[in-house]
Amino acid sequence: MPTVLRIGKFRFYFFSNERDEPAHIHVKAAENQAKFWLNPIRLASNYGFASRELRQLERLVAENESFFLEVWNEYFSKQ
Repeated sequence: MPTVLRIGKFRFYFFSNERDEPAHIHVKAAENQAKFWLNPIRLASNYGFASRELRQLERLVAENESFFLEVWNEYFSKQ
């Protein structure tokens, strides 16, 4: 489960066994978790984040989309 970025209380990561899914990023803070597809950016699942936090997360994902895609492609090209 490579962590690729931390911003404040948010940890952005993906699972190493998800290569067959479209590119996406998971985010966790305390007990809350969400998953965002990266191209195009959209919420895939949410477990506990409030609407306000989801808007903030979507903005953070958009700001870091190219980095997330780069890390995703680099990681899975080695497997």
